[in-house]
Formats: sequence, C-alpha cells, structure tokens
Amino acid sequence: MPDKVDLIDLRMIESLEIYGPRNLTDLARKLGMPAETLRKRLKRLRPQIFLYANIYHTNLGLKKALVFVQSIPGREKLLYDCMKAHDFWIYVSRCYGVNEGSLGVYTVPKDNTINFELFVRQLVEFNVARDAQIFWSTCFQGVHSRCNWFDPKEGEWIFPWDKWIEEIPTSPMKLPYTLVDPKDFPLMADKTDILIVKELEKNPAISLTLLAKNLGISHQIAAYHYHNHVLERGLIEGYAVLDFRFDLRHSDMFYFIFRFASKEKFARFTTSLLDKPFVGGLGKVLGENALIAHVYLPRLEFRNFIDALSKLIRAGLLESYWYVIQDLRKAQRQTISYEYFKDGSWIYDHGKHIQNIRNLLQR
Repeated sequence: MPDKVDLIDLRMIESLEIYGPRNLTDLARKLGMPAETLRKRLKRLRPQIFLYANIYHTNLGLKKALVFVQSIPGREKLLYDCMKAHDFWIYVSRCYGVNEGSLGVYTVPKDNTINFELFVRQLVEFNVARDAQIFWSTCFQGVHSRCNWFDPKEGEWIFPWDKWIEEIPTSPMKLPYTLVDPKDFPLMADKTDILIVKELEKNPAISLTLLAKNLGISHQIAAYHYHNHVLERGLIEGYAVLDFRFDLRHSDMFYFIFRFASKEKFARFTTSLLDKPFVGGLGKVLGENALIAHVYLPRLEFRNFIDALSKLIRAGLLESYWYVIQDLRKAQRQTISYEYFKDGSWIYDHGKHIQNIRNLLQR
C-alpha cells in the first residue's frame, strides 16, 4: 500500500472484496462515487495490491490442510522444495518462531487424506524435517474489514485491544458457512468449471470474452458455465485483496492456531474477528473448537496483541494459542491443480509424490 491511504482508498479495497471487481460501474454506484474516480484511484493502488478469487474447495471435492513442518538445520531449502513435491499445494512459505521451518496450504482430494498424511510423515522419516503437524480445515473465510480501527482524521491505524476484549463475550455465535464443518466434500464441477476457476484465481476481473479465448471455448459455453456452475454451485467463496495496509518493513504476517474450551467460546471469539483489519483470513480446524487465523500486525503492536491474548486466557475466553511467523522472502502461491483433473475426477498419485522427495534428496 502507499505510505498514506485515506478512508476512500480503504472503502474501495473493502468493496472490491465484498462485491468483486467484475463490474466497476456498479461498484462505483455502491460507493457513491463517479466511476472514473474509482478507476483512477484503483490505477494508483494497483501496483501495491493483488486481487484474487477465493475458491470454495469444499464443493470441488477437495479437503484443505494447513501443514507446519520443523526443519533440520542446514536442510531448510530442501524442506521448502519438498513441500512443493506434492501435486496439490496452493501455498508454501518459509516460517520461523519456536522452530525454523516451512508451512504449506494444500487442497487434497477427499478420498486421499490418509495418503497425504503419509506424504507429510515421509518428510520426517526421510530426515528432511524434525516434526510435522497437519490441521485439516474448512475453507478459509476472508475478512474484508479495512475501515474499522482506522482514524480518518489522523490518517492512522489505531489498536484498541481492551475494547476488542470487551466485545468478545457478547459477540454473535452465528458463524459464516465457510467456518462450519461441512457434511461432505461434494465434487460439483466438470473440467470446464475447473479451468474457469483457475483463470478467475489468476484474474477475477477477466472478461468472459477473454476467458473463452484463453480456454479455447465459445463465449456462450463460457458464460453458461460461469453463471450456472461456478456461481450457482458456489465454487467461489468470494474475493480477496492482498494489500500491505501496515508498512511491511515494520510488520509481520503470522499463522495462529487458537484453541477453546467450548463451541460457544470458539464462535464468539471467531465472530469478533470478522471486522478486524489485522486478520486476513480464518479457518476452522475440522472436528475441533480450534481456529486458524492469518494475522498481519505492525511489530510495535504484536506484543500488545499477545498481552490481549493473555488477558483472554485469564478470563477463560481462550484456552491456548500457538503461532509461526511467515518469512515472505521465500513464499509461493499457485492456482488450483487443474492439470490433475481428468474424466470427472481428481488424479492423485501417491507413489509419484514420494518419488519426487527421493529425487530431491538424490540431488
């Protein structure tokens, strides 16, 4: 983000996530500003933001896993490369905290979860890593708040931690559908749908005309699949904007795991975060009262955040927490693994994944 942003910039980014980027004229009307003004401001911001579509992998027959792996000293790069030796990774980065290591986000075909766990365990058995933890998760819920905790008069962020603590006991208990354990992981897409989803991940503002051209299909077919499958079947959860609203030179990104003594405490804590600008996304650990949170904070505020968590534990609102710090110097993202969808199903080759690790070790 630019050094100085104003409330209008933040409202625009927030609205892009809520309504999407496909109709800027309609978006400008919702914001109550001329469409040309919106386009000029977005042009100024575009070099510093990255917009992408949040795929609802649950309806693609895919189960999401967040993996934390502790590296063996001297094998940090090897571990990072091994994390990408699997066909179904969507994000991998180095991380540090209690131990140096790597983290990965994977979307695994629902019938192959045991094989995936074996793959992760092989990283330890092959002496690439010391330890590994897998958290099976719901799809991640984007947090679209940009204007809360921003003082428009001073043009600065504020962090009223005590006020947040007071909110939690009375926060709503109703969770977004993305943060509720799904009953199943239905495969509700065909090959064309998967390819369209892949293109939307790269450019959610892509026109249907260009989309059809990229996929080598007619405009009519592209429009039918987009409206009647991708949207109607809920293959996209929404949109997200990666922006560095806090100066990245003096800030850090974290993955936190929060644990709670009850479903009620989990729900109230979770909904209290849905309008907080220091949270990028949330996921529920399947079958547990535990929350995954992607957190972004200025370093000067991080200790205040930890102090707030300590108060919540003493008040009985939070049971425990654990975190790693992302090393964004070494991080990669890729689209859904469309190459491995054939004849109406996902192709999962466990033997290939293990051999990929062996090949890396031999090198």
